[in-house]
Amino acid sequence: MNNKVRNVFVAVCALAMGAVCAAPARAQMSDVKEKPRMYSYVAFWTIPRAQWADEQKQIMAEQKIMDAAVANGSIVGYGSDQNLLHQPDGFSHDTWYSAMSMAGLLNTLDQVYKSGMATAPVEIAATKHADGIFVSRYYNWHAGSYKDVYGEVSYYHLKADAPDNAVDSLSANLFVPLFEKLLADGTIHEYEIDTEALHTEAPGSFWLSYVAANAEAIDKVNTAVREAQKGSPLGVSAFGSMVDFSQHRDYLSRTNATYK
Repeated sequence: MNNKVRNVFVAVCALAMGAVCAAPARAQMSDVKEKPRMYSYVAFWTIPRAQWADEQKQIMAEQKIMDAAVANGSIVGYGSDQNLLHQPDGFSHDTWYSAMSMAGLLNTLDQVYKSGMATAPVEIAATKHADGIFVSRYYNWHAGSYKDVYGEVSYYHLKADAPDNAVDSLSANLFVPLFEKLLADGTIHEYEIDTEALHTEAPGSFWLSYVAANAEAIDKVNTAVREAQKGSPLGVSAFGSMVDFSQHRDYLSRTNATYK
């Protein structure tokens, strides 16, 4: 799914790894359990600025297919993002949807292709395009539709010698507890921790993403992370030993999203 003003997730991950590395073995056990696999299909586009309005019309046209897929249970959510931090070789837009099975994902993709929307003029005019299929075992959301909110995504890549369960340990010990607290108080509407289901990036990559309720919510997330960080001054070095920060990237977008 944003080059943030502050790299909040470095602190989040640091706290998590500090807890994982420093706590006794029994204390490391978390009540957080992985959920059934949720798959997400994301289509990334670079649309010339003069055609951004046409892209929005295209997204609205595709909404009918997505609403029908939600109604029949094929997918559990869908949305679109418009990048707010533009890079010379980056994407300007993306559209996505999520399902609890690969079949649900691919059957919906088939409907998009059969509709002819994959060859719409605005998408043919795109100067760059890529697709990805991701899987998440840690996620949650508020059901409903959200318009013109903010989406943040952080990309990380593990070092070659990181533990095999590094993403699970980080997720269970801090990401999920922190995200769940922010979800409960309405600061965010959705979160997920993704890896690739089909690898178009090097293995070891993972993404942290959340949908903020509004601009002020991003400040609330930053504050929550800073408060958590105070409890683990050694966490930064612990996290740094596992992640190759030369690969780290952040993304910020205006987001429209619907969740069942």
